[in-house]
Amino acid sequence: MTMSSVGSIVSSVKVRRSTTASNIALAVSIVVVIALAIGPFAFLTKGNQQNLVTLFIYIIMGTMWNLLAGYAGMVSIGQQAFIGVGAYGVVYAADQIGIGPVAAIPAALVIAGVIGYLVSFLAFRLSGGYFAIGTWVIAEVIKLVTTQIQTLGAGSGISLTAFSGYKPALRIATVYWMGLASVVIAVAVTYLLMRSRLGTGFTALRDDPTAAATLGVNVTRGKRIIWVVAAMGCGLAGALLAENTLRVQPDSVFSVQLTATMLFIVVIGGIGTIEGPILGALVYFALEHFLIDLGAWYLVILGIVAILMVLFLPQGLWGLISGRGRISLFPTGYRLMTNPATPPAVATQDNAV
Repeated sequence: MTMSSVGSIVSSVKVRRSTTASNIALAVSIVVVIALAIGPFAFLTKGNQQNLVTLFIYIIMGTMWNLLAGYAGMVSIGQQAFIGVGAYGVVYAADQIGIGPVAAIPAALVIAGVIGYLVSFLAFRLSGGYFAIGTWVIAEVIKLVTTQIQTLGAGSGISLTAFSGYKPALRIATVYWMGLASVVIAVAVTYLLMRSRLGTGFTALRDDPTAAATLGVNVTRGKRIIWVVAAMGCGLAGALLAENTLRVQPDSVFSVQLTATMLFIVVIGGIGTIEGPILGALVYFALEHFLIDLGAWYLVILGIVAILMVLFLPQGLWGLISGRGRISLFPTGYRLMTNPATPPAVATQDNAV
C-alpha cells in the first residue's frame, strides 16, 4: 500500500465524540429544561411540582449509585447514609445556622462530602462483599449517632421551619426550581466527569484495579473522588427530600429502602450508562404512581420486574433501546466516523505491501 493510499484512508476517517443522536438529545434537553423551568407559571400545578421534585430526586439517586457501581465498580448498600446526612444537614444549616433554605442546599452538599471523605478511610479497607456490607453498617452507625443528637430531634426527627415566611405556592415553586437545577447539575457533572481523563481511569478501576494500577492509575485516589462525588450527590437528594416534605425522620431518610430504590432504578434503566438511570427513574416513578394503592403487592410487582430484567435484559431498557450501545445520547468515548465523500483507498496487487 502506497503512502498516498494511507493518507487517503486517514483523511477519510475522523475521530468524534458527539453524534447526530447526541446533538439532537442536547437540543431536546435544552427545550425540556426551559419548558420545565417555566412550568410553575404556565401548566404545572403545585401537586405536579412536588411530584416532579420526587422524580428529580430519583434521577439524582440513580445517577449517583450508577456512578459509584456502574462506572467505578464499588457496590454500596449504604448510600442512604448520605441521603440522611444531606436531609439533616439542610435542616441544621437552614434553621440552626440560619442561612436560609436556598443557601442550605450547598451547605448540605459540603457536609455530605466531608463525611463521605472521612468515611472512605474506613470503607476502603474493605473489598467485594465485605465492602457492600460494611457500607450498610457504616450507614447504621451514622443513623444511631444522629438519633443521639438532641438539636436534630433525636429519634423523633425534626421539621424544617426555614420556609415559614414563604407563601405555599412560592415555597413549592422554589423547591421545584432547586430540584430542576440540581438534577441538571448532577447529570452534567457525571457526564463531564466521565468524559475526562479521570473518567477513563474510573472505568479501568471497575474492569481491573490491578491492571489499572500498573498503567499508572492512582486506584485509591480515583475511588475516593468517585466516592465523595457520589456522597455529595446523595446528600443533594436528601436535602431536596427534606425541603420537599418539610420533615426529616431517621427511620425514613436512613432507610436501606432508599438504596434498594437506587439499585432498582439502575438495573431497570441500564447500569454503566448515563441514560439508564434517567430512564429507570422515569419507569420507577410511573410504577410507584400507578401501583402504590396495591399495598404489599406493589413491592412484589417491583421485585418481579427487577428479576425479569436481570434474567432477560441484563443491560436494562436503555441497552435494548440503544441497540447495545450503538446509540448514545451522552457519549463519553470516541467514535471513528468515515467520510463518505472520500472513501478509503483499496489496496490492489500493484500497490499492496
